[in-house]
Amino acid sequence: MIRELIHLFFPALCAGCERPLHASERLLCYTCRHRLPQTRFHLYRNNPVEQLFWGRVPLGSAASLYYFRKDGKVQHLLHQIKYRGASELGREIGRIYGRELNCSAFFRAVTDVIPVPLSAEKQRIRGYNQSEVFGEGIAQQMQVPLLPEVLLKTKHNETQTRKSRYARWQNSEGIYQVKAGAQLHNKHVLLVDDVITTGATLESCARALLEAGAEKVYVACIAAALRNY
Repeated sequence: MIRELIHLFFPALCAGCERPLHASERLLCYTCRHRLPQTRFHLYRNNPVEQLFWGRVPLGSAASLYYFRKDGKVQHLLHQIKYRGASELGREIGRIYGRELNCSAFFRAVTDVIPVPLSAEKQRIRGYNQSEVFGEGIAQQMQVPLLPEVLLKTKHNETQTRKSRYARWQNSEGIYQVKAGAQLHNKHVLLVDDVITTGATLESCARALLEAGAEKVYVACIAAALRNY
């Protein structure tokens, strides 16, 4: 009764459309959950996200939950997760995607989830790693371990914004490494990040994991900023 009264006078707002949530809704209203631009890439082999890595690094599968469009609702959600402390929103989106990935034949072999790490400076400023909270939600739904300390960012690099594909690759090359002593042999790891554009960061991380002995690397992101989509 008290909870219903609190909700009546101080309703929570949807992170997508900012309308009041019903008592049965959580963080995102049912309308936004169904209208956000889902890609369904996890259901298809050779999808556009997988194609980004062709000839660059061998992956088991790769996909993104949403399409990223400038000034769109997905960008609005990502901004809240990255810059406004909405870590639980990141977890909830991870849970949404985890349920989707459970329905995909291309991700059933995943044994562990590993987030792309932030630099120590960025993590200190934000208070958390947005890729890690996204990964927490996925790992929870897929019922596999989250390994947040396996992959390390060894130095700070310049922002990737406005860089060309080759410049992004140069900017990411060699700055990620696997923690000494990490046991990755026979593991099929799911590498998670917030947004994929050229795939340079994920390529560098995937190479480090494979070189450290991972059997196979998969990729899942919240959103993909792809040309022609």
